[in-house]
Amino acid sequence: MAYTKKEEYDQALTEKLKLNFDSMLHDLGEDTKRDGISKTPERAAKAMQFLTQGYTQDPGEILRSAMFKEDYSEMVIVKDIEVYSLCEHHMLPFFGKAHVAYIPNGYIVGLSKIPRIVDVFSRRLQVQERLTLEIRDIIQYTLQPLGVAVVIEAQHMCMMMRGVQKQNSTTTTSAFTGEFQVNETRSEFLRLIGTKLN
Repeated sequence: MAYTKKEEYDQALTEKLKLNFDSMLHDLGEDTKRDGISKTPERAAKAMQFLTQGYTQDPGEILRSAMFKEDYSEMVIVKDIEVYSLCEHHMLPFFGKAHVAYIPNGYIVGLSKIPRIVDVFSRRLQVQERLTLEIRDIIQYTLQPLGVAVVIEAQHMCMMMRGVQKQNSTTTTSAFTGEFQVNETRSEFLRLIGTKLN
């Protein structure tokens, strides 16, 4: 039996994007009829839908779907969350890790939901600075915790492959609310995300 992979895409959008990619490749000088390229416009159309699926997802709803009343009021950290996004300036990838913490104020959230909301905001055309703020703000708005902390460390292909071509550069952004604006709490968070506990 032949291998088949089942994926669902908006067929009308796929066809529209496919024509655009075909035209772009042709304009760049590529033969869009040759073997290795003939299916590229369709593959690129589907890839772009996957990489930007965050536009159709509601991060607040994701968090609300797994909120639980709990008295725990110490720091909760989910660190080393893989981040893959597209820079809105050149539509080139940037990738790295996000570290997210919050201090509950009557409610906790299922731990898998934190990486899910990182993915929702990452799978849009982004800048790292806004991505950091959006993750912080949706947690603060939805859970109403005592504080939220987000740090993202990422490498940007627009800096590595083109432009200044600095292959070893890393960009770090951070955003804090509430208790994490207190130096002692923020320092504890930064120490913990830099510690290998396992």
